[in-house]
Amino acid sequence: MKKYLLLPSLLLIFLFIQPAANAAVKKRYSPCKISYPSDALVEWDCYRLKRNETLEKLFGDRWQDVARFNRIDRRHAWPGMTLKVPRQLDDIKDFTPLPAVLPAAEQDEKFILVNLTEQFLGAYEQGRLVFSFPIATGDSKFVTPTGEFRVTAFSRNHVSSLYKIEKTRIPYPMHYALRFFISRKEVAFWIHGRDLPGYPASHGCVGLYDEEMQKKYYRNPDEPELMAARTLYEWAIGTTPDDGGLTRLKEGPRVLIIGESPI
Repeated sequence: MKKYLLLPSLLLIFLFIQPAANAAVKKRYSPCKISYPSDALVEWDCYRLKRNETLEKLFGDRWQDVARFNRIDRRHAWPGMTLKVPRQLDDIKDFTPLPAVLPAAEQDEKFILVNLTEQFLGAYEQGRLVFSFPIATGDSKFVTPTGEFRVTAFSRNHVSSLYKIEKTRIPYPMHYALRFFISRKEVAFWIHGRDLPGYPASHGCVGLYDEEMQKKYYRNPDEPELMAARTLYEWAIGTTPDDGGLTRLKEGPRVLIIGESPI
C-alpha cells in the first residue's frame, strides 16, 4: 500500500521541478535567424557549416569580416551552425553598421555608442569613429539599459558575482570591464570581454570579443586574435594607472545606448 502512495508524491515533485529546469536553459539562435537593419545593405546567403569546416578554412584571411558580420566568434562557429555569407566578401570588408561621424559626440574626446538593434559598439573621438566591434547584449528578458551613461570605474580582471561558467563553479570572467551603470537594486552593468555566440546572450551587460579569456577557460581558440574588449578598455582608460583591481574613473567616456534587442 505504501508503494502506491509514493507515486502521486513523486509525480507532484516532477511537475514542479521540470519547468524550473527547462527555464534555466537559454535558447540558442543561429545568426541566420537574427535580423539587423544593415542586412539589407549586403546580398548574402545562409550557409550551414559542415564537419571540420572553420571560418579560417572557408574564408582565409577574410574570416574576421565574416565573423563581424555575423556577430560571432570562432568558438561558436561549430558544425550545423548557419551563417550569413555575403555573395561578395568585399561588401563586408571592415564591416560596421555604425555612422562614421556622430554629431552628438563632436565635443567629446572619447565617446562610446552602443546600438542594440545592430548589436554593435563604436568608439568615437570628437565625433569620428575610430573603431567598432560586434557585441552580445541582453535580450528581451535580460534587458540592457538604454540612455546616456558614463564609464565610472574599470577592472582589468573583473569577475561576475552572480554567474558561473556553464557547468562549473568558476565565476564568469568579465575581463577588461568598464562599469557604466548601477541600478536601483545595486546591480552593476559593465562593458566587458565575453564569448559572442552570434546573438544577444548576456544578462544585461555589453559583451565584446575576448579570445584570450576563451583560450584560458575553454581552450579554444589556440591562437587568440579577437581582443576587442582589451582594445576598448585600453582606449577608454588611457593613461590612468591600472593595478588590475577596481578603479574609479572621474571623467570616463560618455556612453550612449540606443535601440532594442533583435530578440
